[in-house]
Amino acid sequence: MTVQRLDLGYFIRPASETGTSQPRAEPVLAYLVRHDKGLLLFDTGIGAADPDTEAHYRPRRRALQEALTAAGAALDDISLVVNCHLHFDHCGGNPLLAGRPVLVQETELEAAQQGGHTFDHLIDFPGATYEVTAGETEVWPDVWIIPTPGHTQGHQSLVLRQHDGTVLLAGQAHDTASHFASEHLARRAARDGLRPPLPPYQPWLDRLTDFDPRRVLFAHDCSVWEPPRTRPAGGPAEAATG
Repeated sequence: MTVQRLDLGYFIRPASETGTSQPRAEPVLAYLVRHDKGLLLFDTGIGAADPDTEAHYRPRRRALQEALTAAGAALDDISLVVNCHLHFDHCGGNPLLAGRPVLVQETELEAAQQGGHTFDHLIDFPGATYEVTAGETEVWPDVWIIPTPGHTQGHQSLVLRQHDGTVLLAGQAHDTASHFASEHLARRAARDGLRPPLPPYQPWLDRLTDFDPRRVLFAHDCSVWEPPRTRPAGGPAEAATG
């Protein structure tokens, strides 16, 4: 099982949403998973939005077909789609994959179908085929969907148990690798018994940590989180590097 990152463009998050006085450019990333069962695509890029949303985020799209070709694949090769959630910058290519199963949490699909959550044409299109889950599930051998609510109530992440360590496709469970690192340390501090006050962390981090992730990849950050290196038992201390 291998994972390839796909560059599907970027958008400009306005200062009103960054918590700073400056806007921020954010990539839009999807992931192509090659598995014995077939090719799985985690997220599909930026869909067409209404004029207000286009003006607000100023997206620049890279065609899904182009990104797949660069990765040595094509639309027809995709066996399964998993969306971390159904906002327009994560499910934009879904209509191009009509007939392919799309795995989504039940609460996420319900929110999308009620309106005001995404754009109808990205979820209700000819050939739309949803496989709804309610909680965690192993969709293929060593490929797990884990609910990670927060950004949306139905957000989910994908766990890939590879021979060289587990990879977590976190989607937008955390906006950045540094955000994930901060909450990971907050959890560690709580488990180490440090007295309050302590920073909060998402309770589902306990479940994700059960998989002992070696790499965590994100939807809007090119950085990769890896756990700190530790000294081998009985061996010399290893100098910390980036």
